[in-house]
Amino acid sequence: KPRSPHGWGLLVALWLLAFYEPVVTEGHLRRKNLEFIFIRFSAWEFAGCDKLWAGLVTTLCHHVRQHFGALPLSVFHVLGSRPRFASGFSQREWVLKKGTCLRLWGLLLVLAAGIAILLVALLVPGIKDHHALKVVGSAVASLSGSSLVLGALSILKNFVVSEKKKIERLTNSDRFAGQLGFMSKIRDEVEVLVDFLAFMEVFERRRLRVVLEITSLDLCYPEKVAGVFNAMATLLSDANAPFIFVLAVDPSVIVPCLEQTGCMKGLADNGYLYLNRAVTLPFSIPEMGARSRLRSVEAAIQTREDLLYRIIAGNVAKTRQAEVAEAAPAVPGWREADSEAVVWIHEAFRCLHDGADVLARYLPENGANVRRIVNTIPITLRLLLHRAAGGTVGGTGGLAAVPSPRAAAAWVVLADRWPCRLSWTLQCLEDSGQSAPAAQNSRDNSQDGAGRSLWSIFEEHAGELGALRQPLGKVLSLDGDPELFQAFLARDFPFGAGEARQLLGVTVNLDHSIRHQMGLLRALGRL
Repeated sequence: KPRSPHGWGLLVALWLLAFYEPVVTEGHLRRKNLEFIFIRFSAWEFAGCDKLWAGLVTTLCHHVRQHFGALPLSVFHVLGSRPRFASGFSQREWVLKKGTCLRLWGLLLVLAAGIAILLVALLVPGIKDHHALKVVGSAVASLSGSSLVLGALSILKNFVVSEKKKIERLTNSDRFAGQLGFMSKIRDEVEVLVDFLAFMEVFERRRLRVVLEITSLDLCYPEKVAGVFNAMATLLSDANAPFIFVLAVDPSVIVPCLEQTGCMKGLADNGYLYLNRAVTLPFSIPEMGARSRLRSVEAAIQTREDLLYRIIAGNVAKTRQAEVAEAAPAVPGWREADSEAVVWIHEAFRCLHDGADVLARYLPENGANVRRIVNTIPITLRLLLHRAAGGTVGGTGGLAAVPSPRAAAAWVVLADRWPCRLSWTLQCLEDSGQSAPAAQNSRDNSQDGAGRSLWSIFEEHAGELGALRQPLGKVLSLDGDPELFQAFLARDFPFGAGEARQLLGVTVNLDHSIRHQMGLLRALGRL
């Protein structure tokens, strides 16, 4: 049965640490009982420090110390020994450290002899006047006792000053950071940690694996990204190190970061080649299925439950009745729009979460994009309804001219999935309205809203967008699948120019600087 270094097991662990040497036997290597120690390391939390990789090592040391306790690790620093492999098929897992026992018994005997001499010199009549005997007794007792005290003080020092504090102190030292011995000191701390984990494997009677999950690395500077890879190489340089790194990154972001640093010399500046050599088990997450997509939407919607059900419904229905009554003459229909928003938001979320609705097919796979869509839909609908209540949508004060909740949700998805193509279409629509004569423009506005679709506008100017693919290359990389964009606008959600003008005024998840850049490029092309 496995045992734990807590409670009574702590005393057993301390006894074994002091007087026994662990042995890795064949039976231990065949053990199938595994314990995984999971450690989450967010690189974004340490992005501001000079040594991001040092943050990885300190996080590892801190969690291992926290998992097993500070006292066993402190005693191991002073008295512990690395497990050795058994010779032959012996099943003895603990061997008495004879040297340690002899030294300890020797110190105790010398201490006892010194105390005895001192007591005799102080208490026995006729010998009290012999000062030389007192000096010898006190010297022998103090020398032997000081060795024991120094060992206890070393354990206390390691108990108070953790490995994390040691590494942070080395990192903050400007005098030491530039020397070659810096990495050697870090390496020594890591080796002690690896030896301690090997000792605890034999003590707990099971195999231990420390799993470090590294996330948010693609949000850091290039030189710090390379530093984390160097730290991983340092920790994995020992073949028996029980570390497993789960590196959750986007290769399209990490590879350029690696290629900007000096770690690519000798690899033809190929970041993909470096990743292939550094990662032993590459795993690219497959495309998300329909059921997983819906679960992601449901999880994102649940994060807004308090806002939807408690804050909106409660505050709108109860606490703002007086304010609505006072503002009603100035803003007609505001109260109706605020209460209607709750129903519309629920209807939009129902369309997102309905597997039978075609809108669910266009949801992104990235969880961050799904949360952004879920957070944007309530804002868009409330702005849309408030504008309608004020008579600024469609020229009427009612809700008849307002797009449906499903259409508003589809518009939010369109702006999130294809910001470049949508911005280009809207800019072409705006330019066509500005270039027409004023009289004809006022006459054709209703015709654009009724008959002309956004897809036809995009098709008409797609060649011009292709000619500008070099200056707009980074913006075009934000877009999703072009075929899905065509199916979205040409078949499933054929937005017209009039609907686009209505929804553009309440669109908050589309970067308007993209459209401004496109307008400048089109103007330069006409010169």
